Amino acid sequence: MNPTLPDAWRDTVRRHPSRIALIETATGSQFTFQQMENRADAWAREHGPSIASLRGGCVLFSEPNGIRWFDLVLGLLKLGAIPVPLDSAEPVESQKRLANALRAAARWEGGRLVPPEMNNRPPRRFLRAEDCLIKLTSGSTGAPRPLLFSHTQLIADATQVMSTMGITRKDLNYALIPFGHSYGLGNLSLPLIIAGVPVVCGTSPLPHAIAADFAMWKPTVFPSVPAILRALVSTDGITLRSLRLAISAGAPLPVETALAFRGRFGQCIHSFYGSSETGGISYDRDGLATLEGSVGSAMEGVTLSLIGRDLLKVSSPAVITAGNRRRQGNHGAWVMADRVQIGADRLVRIIGRRGTMVKVSGRRVELTEVAAALRRLPGVEEAWVGVGGEPEPVLAAAVASKRSIPELRQALSSELPGWKVPKKWLVLPALPQTERGKTDTRALTAAIFPKAKRSMASYQQGHTSS
Repeated sequence: MNPTLPDAWRDTVRRHPSRIALIETATGSQFTFQQMENRADAWAREHGPSIASLRGGCVLFSEPNGIRWFDLVLGLLKLGAIPVPLDSAEPVESQKRLANALRAAARWEGGRLVPPEMNNRPPRRFLRAEDCLIKLTSGSTGAPRPLLFSHTQLIADATQVMSTMGITRKDLNYALIPFGHSYGLGNLSLPLIIAGVPVVCGTSPLPHAIAADFAMWKPTVFPSVPAILRALVSTDGITLRSLRLAISAGAPLPVETALAFRGRFGQCIHSFYGSSETGGISYDRDGLATLEGSVGSAMEGVTLSLIGRDLLKVSSPAVITAGNRRRQGNHGAWVMADRVQIGADRLVRIIGRRGTMVKVSGRRVELTEVAAALRRLPGVEEAWVGVGGEPEPVLAAAVASKRSIPELRQALSSELPGWKVPKKWLVLPALPQTERGKTDTRALTAAIFPKAKRSMASYQQGHTSS
């Protein structure tokens, strides 16, 4: 029988009871593995009896990175419940809607477990021994979708990450990405649980706060996202002396940022590619492929193949099987929405996405082609391209740059035919990000096309043009 996460956690505590497992930089609090175990036990004893249907039911919670996040996850697993970690900024009303949609046994609010209001529908029970945790896909481009993972799949993802990246319990992970996001689970939370890799929770994503945390706590591994890495190379007086491994995932990393980071800190950034459904897919082991715009080669335990010309199929022990009809041997398989090239060097290069071809004024435009051309322009750190407007769709671009809109428009016109040059523009110091490190497409659409529902008030320091 395959080990479960509670089995792996008990073994970790047994082997390293007095080692520091987690550090909260905001308070300076430090917790050993045994102290974390004691807290999780106490949480389970206190809150378990409050919801009779907790065992086999899913429980939603919204907590920032820190010791309480692990109190909840470890406590819920001890009670036989299915944790559903949400972003820490998830509004309460949204949490209620999600709880009802999932027919949850409870959600965590105000320090207590609250039964959801489900119009007399009973909570859904997960009675299979392998059911472990539900990931919710990012809601930046649509409604979040629940993905049910087994203990075996989650352990496989973390094991593949550690083995491929060379991360061991001698390292200290620096945590700014959310613990509950797929990236954070595979690189931060689960390595702590199953292998005793300690974590220091960052104070803030601001560059000087990161530098202060590195000077104080000396983390060695930094899983990050392009927006944070760009900010680091753009800020004077920053040092990261203890860093041995910088990882970038969640969004395309501009080659310009990778080169600047190497020149500034003497370290390569290692691109990491994955998804909620598959866990880790590919990784740039020496950091050199990232300098050429690649996301590396297949991770250990992962098999990659192409369907047709450019659709990537991923198979590994970490790929979701619940609700997934694809199989490759005993493993799940998943076909990505990204379009890729795999060269003779086995390096994966992302060239676009399915469903990004649109028709504007009767002519077809590949949105990813326009965005890639913008990213190639000097002085452009990031770009997003979309369509909107009524009754005729209009091509629009949002760009993180210090260059003016006329400069950008003229430079792009030398790269692309006029009908592929956006008509509407938004230029910002940085593109807005969701908590998961992805470009906030809803916010950008609302800013460029005012009829969109979501406000962009917090990003009005940018300028727009039609």
